[in-house]
Amino acid sequence: MKLTNNFSMSEFECKCGCKMPEYVKKNVIELANNLQVLRDAVGRLDLTNSYRCKKHNSDVNGSVNSMHLLGKAADVKSETLSPSDVAIVIEDLMKNETFEIGGIGLYNTFTHVDIRGTRARWSKLNT
Repeated sequence: MKLTNNFSMSEFECKCGCKMPEYVKKNVIELANNLQVLRDAVGRLDLTNSYRCKKHNSDVNGSVNSMHLLGKAADVKSETLSPSDVAIVIEDLMKNETFEIGGIGLYNTFTHVDIRGTRARWSKLNT
């Protein structure tokens, strides 16, 4: 099922293959619409992770309060921008109110972004 010009529901499904709960789908649609704004700004984006069921979240040592559990988060990669550069674009989009306020997390190979409705920032970059 196509959600936006560039994102399909299958990209947001849990990596374990379980069925996504109905209540999560509404959040995923809102997330996809926000990610489309980001994609329009930066070009191609790959989702490395989005919705996670409780078991899969536990298997990857995700936070018990992870926005991935609600379908409100995605980990994204760009072939042309570093995770830090992607985070800067997301921050600008949030400031301009074209992207829902939420979390931005920096990692070595991807940027976490979520639409939790409140501001949250962290870095797990290895130096």
